[in-house]
Amino acid sequence: FVFLAETAAAKAKALGYEAKIFDSQNNTALESDHFENIIVSGFDAILFNSTDANGSVANVLKAKAAGVPVFCMDREVNSLDGPASQILSDSYSGAVAIGKYFTQQLHKKGNYVELLGLVGDNNTWARSKGFHSVVDNYPGLKMLAQQSADFDQNKAMEVMESILQAHPNVDAVFCGNDGMAMGAYQALVSNGKADKVKVFGFDGAEDVIRSISDNKVAATGMQFPKVMAETAAQFADEYIKGRRDFPKKIPVAVELV
Repeated sequence: FVFLAETAAAKAKALGYEAKIFDSQNNTALESDHFENIIVSGFDAILFNSTDANGSVANVLKAKAAGVPVFCMDREVNSLDGPASQILSDSYSGAVAIGKYFTQQLHKKGNYVELLGLVGDNNTWARSKGFHSVVDNYPGLKMLAQQSADFDQNKAMEVMESILQAHPNVDAVFCGNDGMAMGAYQALVSNGKADKVKVFGFDGAEDVIRSISDNKVAATGMQFPKVMAETAAQFADEYIKGRRDFPKKIPVAVELV
């Protein structure tokens, strides 16, 4: 998210604009305050990574009513007419690819755990559904637990540790992002199970890519935040210059690593 924000700001500056980054810390109330400030301060466009697919819609509509276009990056809001455009990772297809590799690695049988991201983020469910659209076809694969760890590494470590106490016979864990994959891996290390349990993530974070090459993590889905951020900034520039015919949603492919 830091990279997404900094890339968007850098592209905006390269196009000749002033850019300011606001961090809502996954808090919709703080996000609302930011939108109020942005509208009052007279910004010309918002490049937006939402805190909640439903909870952020009101903010987007408020900005639109004030004549400030919103371009969503990576996280979706559940409104087709609110944002000028949404540039989003194709989380579902990326998770399908991970699901296929997951079933191959487990030879179509075994016990697994799923760690979900933020329940208010559509990416959480797109990844889970994409994964299950493959894995659920194999009766030999059994899900022992499915819990949210809010896309957070420390929380994932705690959740995984408690799951391991209840279910010591885990063969794999699918995590909705790489932060949770690293947290789950840390829990497995401290339980002496890191070499027995395969960990699958989603994001393409640098530390997880290194862990894959070190045979610690099995796989992840590589997202392209640079593409999403720069496209959003480019679109905002075109909007300010008069363009209005933007595609409502642009899916950005996710690659299996």
